[in-house]
Amino acid sequence: MKVGLVGNQNSGKTTLFNYLTGMNAKIGNWPGVTIEKKVGKIKGTEHELTDLPGIYSLSPYSMEEEISRKYVFEENPDVIINIVDSTSLERSLYLTTQLMELTNIKVIVALNMADILEKKGIVIDAKKLEKALGTRVIKISALKETGIDELIKEIGDKRDLDRTKIFDENLEKTITYTENAINSNHKRFVAVKLLEMDKRFVELNTNEIDKQREELSKMYDTDLEEVIATERYSFIEKVKKECYTKMPVPESVSSKLDKVFLNKWLAFPIFVVIMFLVYYLSVGVVGTATVDWVGEHMDAFAEWAGESLESVGTSEILNSLVVDGVIAGVGAVLGFIPQLIILFLCISLLETTGYMSRIAFLLDKLFRRLGLSGKSLIPFIVGSGCSVPGIMGTRIIENECEREMTTMLVPFIPCSAKLPIIALFAGYFFEGTSGFVSASLYFLAILVIILSAFVMSRTIFKHSNSSYISELPEYKVPSVKYVAKDVWDKVIAFIKRAGSVILLCSIVIWFLLSFSFSMEYGVDIENSMLATVGHKISWVFYPLLGENNWGATVSAVQGLVAKEQVVSSMAVISGLSEDVEEGSEIFAEGRIFGSLSVSAAYAFMVFNLFSAPCFGAIGAMKRELGSTKKLLKTVGFQTLCAWVLGTIVYQIGSRIENGTLNIANILIILAVVAIFVWRIVAIIKKKDDNCTTCPYCDKCK
Repeated sequence: MKVGLVGNQNSGKTTLFNYLTGMNAKIGNWPGVTIEKKVGKIKGTEHELTDLPGIYSLSPYSMEEEISRKYVFEENPDVIINIVDSTSLERSLYLTTQLMELTNIKVIVALNMADILEKKGIVIDAKKLEKALGTRVIKISALKETGIDELIKEIGDKRDLDRTKIFDENLEKTITYTENAINSNHKRFVAVKLLEMDKRFVELNTNEIDKQREELSKMYDTDLEEVIATERYSFIEKVKKECYTKMPVPESVSSKLDKVFLNKWLAFPIFVVIMFLVYYLSVGVVGTATVDWVGEHMDAFAEWAGESLESVGTSEILNSLVVDGVIAGVGAVLGFIPQLIILFLCISLLETTGYMSRIAFLLDKLFRRLGLSGKSLIPFIVGSGCSVPGIMGTRIIENECEREMTTMLVPFIPCSAKLPIIALFAGYFFEGTSGFVSASLYFLAILVIILSAFVMSRTIFKHSNSSYISELPEYKVPSVKYVAKDVWDKVIAFIKRAGSVILLCSIVIWFLLSFSFSMEYGVDIENSMLATVGHKISWVFYPLLGENNWGATVSAVQGLVAKEQVVSSMAVISGLSEDVEEGSEIFAEGRIFGSLSVSAAYAFMVFNLFSAPCFGAIGAMKRELGSTKKLLKTVGFQTLCAWVLGTIVYQIGSRIENGTLNIANILIILAVVAIFVWRIVAIIKKKDDNCTTCPYCDKCK
């Protein structure tokens, strides 16, 4: 039996899905978590359960609603479980009234969060609600796991109730006429959509239906879509009066907390402090302490591996490959896992408590001025873990221009793959203030995103941004089970990358460093294949490093494969397998990276933060942008932006270090920046014949 799980965002769908199937989907308190359906079997049964995206209606104004409606019409489920947030009955029942119009599908209304009704002083008579709707109604708590057995039992019961007709006599008469005039599944639902002039069913329209619609519109003297929506809300109000009672209760804890976290004057400072603490904890004192511990064990392992290989008579080449290639490369990245765990833990706690929803609400007003909306913040938050799901998360944005702009800007957010770069450089060059430096890069990313969006919205993507509607969930105590699972999944994904992509790249780097183009092994590193190529292109990085450092150049290029590979590549180039986490050997005097200054170190971090993302993220951008030309422009914009920012940082920073900065220098730098920005905008603004989102096409005019 096919069962669809449908409901509003933040209604507890994913929690119920996890319990029913035993799977562990991601838990979050912001919309868009289940943008793609998830499928599993209900424990102890043969019922196939599909978790659909959180939606507010079956009118396909967004990607989520389109997916849900497509499932209903193409998958033909036997049962739909409509999970309803019982604390927000009026908002939730709008979708229910549409589900009631689906014929040949049993609808079960699961009143979720029944356990917190009493705390809110709410009493809902489930029997009266069931009678008013003409559908089965069961009270449950997905979190407390109550009422679930009754729900599973009801799924297998094929009996259903007669659905209540919710519209007035005139509308019902026209709907019945339209039903008889069409040949389609779910005739009542389609008939209502035809009266609303839904373009998805335009092929079923006839002159007679048009005539009926026009007569009805004249009768109401307004648009029928508005009439139908008004009728739905009138019905919901009537139902609510019959079965819903609200008793006076003291002000909730969430309301009290929101007076602080969403305070007009305190909200932004609190947000800044919280995000600073996230990076200070993960990269600063706590993170560094854990890395030291891991580093000691990696040192011991590398030493043991080298001695073991020598004791069994392993050749020098194989010994070097394992110790200087594999362990130096992969070990350098794995050493940062403690810091990643702390970062993932902090982000997961912010998500599960409900604070992330407040951030989206808080920044919505600012984002709207930039041509974005609060929905754009969701991919940015997801992107702090990994850019790939962050880019895929842009699908929740209805407006095409806004979606493409967000796709271009998501890689600017420091993802977990960039943390090893930040931690390595900040820990060595800014010892004692590494937490502050790491946090400064996060806020620099936000500033660059804001400035980029501001320019884009007034040059390339001239459009009206989409609306953002979301009810703020209650603050919740984080579930240890879900937080642990979320952090575990992210860490395992990171380790898998280290064990596959980074391992392979480390071996390739070792090979290019160990051999010359004449295939001679053991040559001086300056005569290796990698150094030869690096010297040819190192001039590109001279303006932001102050020197032709081929090692830094090839390491930055390696970041296109995977950002973690930057640190791995530097470790292999240094020919080391110990102490790479602190940089005490990578940046040792006399070595390839030993001549980098503090300004060059910060500029190098800035470049890797804003340059084109890894191949995985580039592939995701290609899918979302839908055009190779747009992708190339995006990658070019990101890389050029990174180079310009890195150059500015170094040129200003080095002059501050040397004490030679003056007004003339500042004016020259600003002039160069202005010219670059002007040229970037001019290049991107050039009309694309295949473009559907530029200011020259009809859609954007």
